[in-house]
Amino acid sequence: MLLKELTEAFGVSGAEEEVRNILKREIEGLAKLRTDALGNLFFEKPGKDKKPKIMLAAHMDEVGLMITSIGKNGWLKFDTVGGIDDRILVSKTVLIGPKKVKGVIGAKAIHLQEPKERETALKSKNLYIDIGAKDKEDAEKKVKVGDYAVFDSQFERIGDLIKAKALDDRVGCYIITEILKKNYDLTIAGAFTVQEEIGLRGSAVAAYAIEPDVAIVIEGTFAADVPENKEEGYSTTLDKGPAVTLMDKTYIADRRLVDRVIQVAERKGIPCQLRRTAFGGTDAGRIHTTKEGIPTIVISVPCRYIHSPAGLASLTDIQNTIALIDALIIDFQERGL
Repeated sequence: MLLKELTEAFGVSGAEEEVRNILKREIEGLAKLRTDALGNLFFEKPGKDKKPKIMLAAHMDEVGLMITSIGKNGWLKFDTVGGIDDRILVSKTVLIGPKKVKGVIGAKAIHLQEPKERETALKSKNLYIDIGAKDKEDAEKKVKVGDYAVFDSQFERIGDLIKAKALDDRVGCYIITEILKKNYDLTIAGAFTVQEEIGLRGSAVAAYAIEPDVAIVIEGTFAADVPENKEEGYSTTLDKGPAVTLMDKTYIADRRLVDRVIQVAERKGIPCQLRRTAFGGTDAGRIHTTKEGIPTIVISVPCRYIHSPAGLASLTDIQNTIALIDALIIDFQERGL
């Protein structure tokens, strides 16, 4: 399954090559492909109608770690790459560098902690990665400073849901590959972008190069429909369909596009919801301000426990997101902008 392969791939911000190669293989022959100096993978599927030109965007990178030093004892210190909650790190297994060396994120044993230390979550600066090395020299045979690390996590089915790392945003990459298998009269262009998790960097370059009339950003967004939260704080809910963003820290939606997406969903009987918080940011933050401005809409798959080794998403939501984007493209094709 492509989504399994994508989520299990190694692709921290700045090291997206493995993900890019999977996507190249998958859509070769479906669209014209090229890669820029930053690492974005561009695609274009020409249609008989050149206008409006639609841009699809999803980012390839995931949050992760970077090795910053190797101690005399062979233990590795690290910094986080992208937004990771320090509380999830202790005892997680990781894969490090091109050789995918296995390691365990460790901390001082609870038996040795002072009472005050037990009252607060350990910070990443107090943690280390243990790769079973005897000493620094032994560790340096396997890894080096500057190597990236990702969570060692496998794709699984859990009930009616899927569990995986990097659903933000390999789920968006998967959805675009499914859309590219369909045929439209319009030209579909876009990019699988790099370095979204550390500042939306690839999308600014991509939008500048593509110059679309309208952009659709496909994301994995956080769902907070869990017991300790009240319903008004859920943000998004699993199995309620794709979520449309009204606003986040980087972007305010064009309400005409929001209304149009909702109308298309209602007309086609596709479940759809509004993203009900303004936290975070997406590639839309850079795309919609490129050049003279690009009308942009963000359509997301809700995911619980995002930016962790074990995100959860609904296959039904994923299929409904594909259906909604397909219907929206056809609506642009029939009615224009």
